[in-house]
Amino acid sequence: MSQFVHLHLHTDYSLLDGACDVEKLCQRVKELGMPAVAMTDHGNIFGAVHFVNAAHKYDVKPIIGCELYICKKDDHNIERTPPDGDTYNHLLVLAQNEEGYRNLVKITSEASLHGFYYKPRVSKEFFSRTFPRPDRPFGMPERRSRGAPDRREV
Repeated sequence: MSQFVHLHLHTDYSLLDGACDVEKLCQRVKELGMPAVAMTDHGNIFGAVHFVNAAHKYDVKPIIGCELYICKKDDHNIERTPPDGDTYNHLLVLAQNEEGYRNLVKITSEASLHGFYYKPRVSKEFFSRTFPRPDRPFGMPERRSRGAPDRREV
């Protein structure tokens, strides 16, 4: 039997969008025999600690993520660029390790502190400047082809 893992799931920390209690979620995931579950709330990671603690309590692997709001303007900072009429797209990101979690903290903090216009947003420019390696922006290990040298850059 193949194992299913939810990688896009909103909890009650996803304001006005989710009603899933973290504790009950982890209990149900365990009952269904799922090895892991991701929490990907809209624009924030407020529930990360609660989620990780609940997942460990039920012996489920927690995956912390976020559904970011990426604005279409070049600058998300509302003090420099009036956000009037700006639209956004969603981008789902998952942290694979501690470095990825720290990157999520950085980008969600920036979005809430400087890019909040109805929703916590960041620009594509900020995203690419902050995470210049689009092939592994959230702490994913570097892929190596056969015979490639072992590079230890972060």
